[in-house]
Parts: sequence; C-alpha cells; structure tokens
Amino acid sequence: MINTTANSKIQLNLSDSSTTLLHRAGIAGFWMTLKQLEEIYPNPAQRTGNLTWVLTPHSISLNWEGQDFAALDWLLKQSFQISDEGLIFLTGLNPKAIHIERQIIIHQGITGTFLQHNKFFKFSDKKLKSIIVDGRQFVTEYKSAMSYAHQHFAKKLCDESGQLLQEPIGIVGWLYPGAVVRHSAFPKQTKFEEKPEYALALLFVPVACHYFILRSHTKPQSTNYILVVPEVNNLEFYAQHCWNLSNLSYRDFHVSSLRDAGLKFLTNEAAIQIKQNCVKRCQVFSFGTLIWSEQQKVRTETATLELTEKVSFYYKFSRSCFSNYRIVDYENQHFILTSLVQGIIANNLGLGLPWWNDFGNILTSSNLFNQIADENQGIYMMIQESEWDIESQKLFIKACHEALKVIYAKIYSRTKENEYAQIERENTKIISQLGRCTNAENFRKFIAEFWGKAGQLSILEEHWEELLPITTGVRHWKMSRDLTFIAIASYPKSKNIKPESSEISQTSSE
Repeated sequence: MINTTANSKIQLNLSDSSTTLLHRAGIAGFWMTLKQLEEIYPNPAQRTGNLTWVLTPHSISLNWEGQDFAALDWLLKQSFQISDEGLIFLTGLNPKAIHIERQIIIHQGITGTFLQHNKFFKFSDKKLKSIIVDGRQFVTEYKSAMSYAHQHFAKKLCDESGQLLQEPIGIVGWLYPGAVVRHSAFPKQTKFEEKPEYALALLFVPVACHYFILRSHTKPQSTNYILVVPEVNNLEFYAQHCWNLSNLSYRDFHVSSLRDAGLKFLTNEAAIQIKQNCVKRCQVFSFGTLIWSEQQKVRTETATLELTEKVSFYYKFSRSCFSNYRIVDYENQHFILTSLVQGIIANNLGLGLPWWNDFGNILTSSNLFNQIADENQGIYMMIQESEWDIESQKLFIKACHEALKVIYAKIYSRTKENEYAQIERENTKIISQLGRCTNAENFRKFIAEFWGKAGQLSILEEHWEELLPITTGVRHWKMSRDLTFIAIASYPKSKNIKPESSEISQTSSE
C-alpha cells in the first residue's frame, strides 16, 4: 500500500456532498473489495499497473502506473467473477466463506434487481439447486452466469487511448435503479450522468446491498425481490457488519413486506455486535412485474427507514411473537413464507404509525384474514406489551374480548354432543359485517349489535365514559374498527382453550 493520498488518480469520500445512499453503498462495496484483494494480492507487484490504495474509515484513494484501462480492467475482473456453479462471485464479500445458500440468494437478488436485462447479464442455462430446510427439500432455480456488465465496464470509463475519462458519463438503470432518460425528445438534457470515479463506485453497490425474497401469501410461486441499500457512515465498521452475516442461511432472507426487509436488516443480531449496530438507516426498493411490463421486473415501491428506539423495540418484539418462517406446500412444491402479520406490523412501524393501523382493511381487501388463524397468540402478546396512546384503546379490546367470550359460550351451550361448535362460522360473519363498515354510522350500528348480542358486559359498565368517545365519535371510528379486528384476530379460536385465557391481563400501569 502507498503511504500518501497525494496525486491519487481516484479519490472517493463518504463526506462528499454530492453522494447519495447508493453512492455511499458503492464506496463501501469498493472498500470491502479492495480489502479482500489485499489478502489475495498483498504485493502491489502482483497487481496490474502496480495498483495501490489507501483505505480509511471514510475514504478510498487509488493509484497505479501505466495505462488506466489496463489497471481498471484488471481490478474489475478481479472484483466481479463467476463461480464454478455459475453464480455471481463478488470478491468483496469473501464468497469462499459464505454458505452456498446465501450465494444463491445474492445471485438471485442481483439478477432480479440490477441485472435483469439479458443485455447486461449473459447466462448459458437455468440450473436447479436443492436446499434442505428443517429436513425438507427445496429446489431453487437460478440463471447460470457466463458474463455480466460489471466485468467489462473499464471500457466505459476510458477513452479510445485507454485513459480515464475526464467528463461525466451516462448512467443507466442497471447501475443506478431508477436512472432513466426522463424525456425521449431530450435525451442529452434528461439523462443521468456521473463523474467517472463515482460511476466506478456505483459498480460496487451490489457488494454492499442486501437482497430479500418476498412471496405472495396466496400464490407462493410468485417471487419478488427487495433490495436494501444501507446508509454507510463508517467503511471499516460496515465492512465487518457485512462479513458478520456470512453464516446466514436461505431461510433468513424471506420477508412479508417491503419495510419488513429493511427492519430485518437494520435489527440483525449478528450485525448489531459491531459498534452497537453501525447502520441506523436504509432505503428499500421492491421489484416486481406490472401489467404493462410482464417481461421485466421494475421498481414497484420504495421507502426510507430509520431505526429509532421505539421502532426497534416493537419490531424485535414482533419477531419474538410470531414464527420466523413456515414451510407451505403449493402445487407440489415447498415454499418458505414468513408471518403475514409481522409484515403488516413492519410496514406500519416504518411509516411511523401504530403497529395495528389499518389492520382490517389490509386483511379483508386481500381475503387474507383466515390465513392468520395460527398467529392469534402473537397478536395477543403484542396487545399486552404495547404502550397505548390512550388507555381506552386497550379497554376497547378487552370489551371486545369479553363480548367474544360470551358469544362463543352461547354457541358452545347450543352445540350438542359430537357436534362441531360453529365458532369459525360466527367469526366469518362478524368479519364480514365489520368489513362493510365504511363510515362512522355503519360502525356504530355494528358495534352496538355486536356488544348487544353478548348482553351485559362488565367492562362496558365500569368504563363506559372512557369508551364512549372512541366508540361513537366520528374521528375515531376507523381506529375502533382496526381495534375490533385485532381483538377478533387475537382471541384464541380453539374450543380447547378456556375463554378466560383470552382476557387481557391487568398490568401494573393500569
């Protein structure tokens, strides 16, 4: 390594005001790659052009001798390789230390986000790989790589004589997702451009990013990819952050929503060990097919997430309340699905909303309410541990639980021996009626009939003054509807569970 950054041919710094999160992620990926290349080629004489560099926690300085193209071409071909299995092989991730399952996730993630078009990613055929999760065999498919654009980008950075360009160069979507010509009539004026050194940094964005699989809960074979771009403030800490994730397996990269991916990345326990988590903020992009673009996945949603103490607490707690994943059989195949409710909670937390916000609308509009039957205990735990904005919200849920207890008891009392108690039928009826509540008047009618069907309720008698505003007020009817949904969703459905166990226990704060 050289001992000075003076007269360096390329300098990159996190503090440059013109950089975005993607640029800083690219600088981090570049830093990680150079650090790994130091291990492989410790002597500059082993590198084309006697390539040398200085790495600090916030910057990179690069220098070489001779033709610019020769040095940069060698660097990129060493950085972006292909494994014997036909997988994209990113030197910066120290892929030899990464389990094959994660290598496949990285490969699928990159080809499902950055390198979708066959112009930038050449493959020979599709390969199948068997993966064992909890003793069950999964077969995953990937495109076996022949070459990809990153390997040959040196010619874009240099002129015909092989010297590094001095003027900005055009940037396209595979290098910077979303970078397209804004107006076809004015391509020069509306295209994205970058200085050559920052175009070089953008090449390394895939090294520092993370990729997650998002499957439909109704059609598991439908696969979308989520790209997580970290906010990097310290290159050294972030590099160790990434390398600490090398042992994660295939099942760890499945999520239920866009913000679930971002929060899962930000709260990963393996990474938090580095300086109490060096990453507090990230951008997330989802890629999927649209009606007008069925051949190629496009950006369908984007969000920026910041990990506050409150968001971190509730997200981690939700992870402990719901199963990390479950294996489902669909059309003779096994698929991994994560908690549907956790995905809803993560989206709400990422938007700065209560974890239960719009719960009913999301589930009823997608006909997904029946799919959370096994998650009622997790919702119940969330209710118990949550800090409620106003105490009447928790009282309202308790009133609904008491009403359900009485209604279910009446059903059991009418059920003859050897007959099945029609609890689910009653739930379907309640959910259907609740789903038709589109204004305050509809909801007031529903809640009056619901509580009236149960009869005398002790919580209503004791706390009717606190409950009256959120039950009858025009401002709060949507909130009350959501609370009714989570009350029903959290109530134990099995007739083997005693009704008393469903009541919300009194806490010291009450």
